Amino acid sequence: MGLLDSIIGSVMNGSGTLGSSAGAQGGNQLMQMAMQMLTAQGHGGQSGLADIVAKFQQGGLGHLADSWVGTGANMPVTAEQISQVLGSGKLGELANQFGLSTDDIAGGLSKVLPDLINQVTPDGQLPTSNDFITNALSTFLKR
Repeated sequence: MGLLDSIIGSVMNGSGTLGSSAGAQGGNQLMQMAMQMLTAQGHGGQSGLADIVAKFQQGGLGHLADSWVGTGANMPVTAEQISQVLGSGKLGELANQFGLSTDDIAGGLSKVLPDLINQVTPDGQLPTSNDFITNALSTFLKR
């Protein structure tokens, strides 16, 4: 079983609100949403990944994002911390786009973001191009 399977499995086995209510379709939506966030163009032309890490740093939670980028163990993040960092505007936008509640979005992202970010930063550094992130995510999804 690949990492993606285990991530989606943990979400769909009821360990998060998304999994208990949305099933496989919700897991697929969650992965699409997370990948969209990582590959989107962020502020100042930086990657979505760099933008997310910057938001965590600005929100006083940089140590969490640093653990996902770094080569050590990934620190967990809560749905409340995701909400704090991303804000109600971004969560509301994602909720509308994917037809889920903001609580489901925050809960689901808290489960998958640490592992996804870890996978696209295997050398412990943020990639400088969205092409690298897209290629890494494609490879990750083929597992």
